[in-house]
Amino acid sequence: MSPESPRTPIRTFDQDIPLGTLPQCLAYLKNDLRSGFLVFLIALPLCLAISIASGFPPLAGIFTAILGAILTSMISNAEMTIKGPAAGLIVIVLGCVQDFGGDGMTGGFTDKDMMAYQAALAVSVVAASLQIGFALLRGGILGDFFPGAAVHGMLAAIGFIIMLKQFPVTLGVSAKGEPLELLRHLPNYVLEATPAIATIGLSSLAIMFGWPRITRRFTQLKIVPSQVIVLAVAIPMVMAFDLLHEHSYVLANHEYQLGENFLVAMPKQIFGMFRELNFPNFSALGEFKAWKWIFLFFVIGSLESLLSAKAVESLDPYRRKTSLNRDLLSVGIGNLASAFVGGQPMISEIVRSRANIDNGANTRSSN
Repeated sequence: MSPESPRTPIRTFDQDIPLGTLPQCLAYLKNDLRSGFLVFLIALPLCLAISIASGFPPLAGIFTAILGAILTSMISNAEMTIKGPAAGLIVIVLGCVQDFGGDGMTGGFTDKDMMAYQAALAVSVVAASLQIGFALLRGGILGDFFPGAAVHGMLAAIGFIIMLKQFPVTLGVSAKGEPLELLRHLPNYVLEATPAIATIGLSSLAIMFGWPRITRRFTQLKIVPSQVIVLAVAIPMVMAFDLLHEHSYVLANHEYQLGENFLVAMPKQIFGMFRELNFPNFSALGEFKAWKWIFLFFVIGSLESLLSAKAVESLDPYRRKTSLNRDLLSVGIGNLASAFVGGQPMISEIVRSRANIDNGANTRSSN
């Protein structure tokens, strides 16, 4: 049986409070289907982007999201929490890949990148096993006592690093290095920007920041997430710039190269994702540095997941309590399964969970 947290209240059945039982999941299925579809529209490009930023193949994030939805929903009692790859783990996962010789796919996914990726999968397997053991020992309750200020500082630092790493990508510039090195070269990235790619990237950012202002004035548009508007605008721009074919163009007496290297590489045949399954390389665990990353995957992933689950709990309109032990157990089992097929580490994800609530979900079936 799954361990129960002392925080989980004993509650009698109340028809007004959805508890994730099969009858209530069926009763609220219409709302959950609608919310689940809208969250899917947000999660699909997000999972691909997080994988690439982490030095994993793009589909790794999709595997994680699928397993996170199916497995954790059956184990955890968190009704509103969406599990999946998170931006907050990018720095740690990418650091592990780079430590094992990968370069974060800066120039294509090479054999070195594949070996580093499979080593990171082995690290994920051990970290997930520790999460499962920690949950069975009722360690999830520690999430109640960890100071929020330290977590906010950690997340702010991670967010800043992610912004630095994605800035050159937005401008169509290849770059790698430590955060301070990237910060020092920001002016160079602006000067080296590929105009077509920068136009797509900056237009997308403008929509992301501007759409909430529009929906405040036209409230009926709130049903459409800003990410969907970004895709609706960016995809025609990609087609207009003909990124599917290698070619060059001249602007202000300077020649620029465009092609598929600016796009996400996806399978070209139906069910092609199953050819992308990968397995851990456990020989990497023989290196001492692997255990440093195991510790970071376990501690940071567990802590961020527990605190995200608590945050979502406070946003839940029904104020349903989450068993942190059960939730951590579900994350550990999900991570174990994900690592064995080539997926990323997962956590309880705050952004997608908030979107789930905002779009009217009632039970875990939306996941």
